[in-house]
Amino acid sequence: MKVKFFVLGKTAFPDIKMGEDRYATRLQHYCSFERVEIPDVKNPKALSQDQLKKKEGELILSKVSPTDYLVLMDENGQQYTSVDFAQWLEKKQMSISGNILFVIGGAYGFSDVVYERANAKISLSKMTFSHQMVRMIFLEQLYRAYTILKGEPYHHS
Repeated sequence: MKVKFFVLGKTAFPDIKMGEDRYATRLQHYCSFERVEIPDVKNPKALSQDQLKKKEGELILSKVSPTDYLVLMDENGQQYTSVDFAQWLEKKQMSISGNILFVIGGAYGFSDVVYERANAKISLSKMTFSHQMVRMIFLEQLYRAYTILKGEPYHHS
């Protein structure tokens, strides 16, 4: 099983990109990890929010196979403590046959079609973060989950 991390567009801030890269590199020690950057929709200002979400959704779903377990990072998703997320991840790794895909959507969220295809939704907080910042925050939590599962001292509980 491979863990894939889908993001829409490039990370705009060098310091956030540096943090993403740090955790992506660390994750290589724990799992088969791939970051997939989906290109931005062309001329987004000419589109309504719904049109933009639809086009982004088409781009996302074009990269998802039928056996993939699709997890949306979504403000209305299930919230976990870091330890609970680690346990959830471990269960999924043992029970799914395909890849697990974590997806950060665009600024306006996901289209209805993407929600319909999703297997799960996870929220990192009741607070709202920019979709740029969520990338690094999520990768840190994914790294933390693996260190918890390995009993390593990164997570002090």
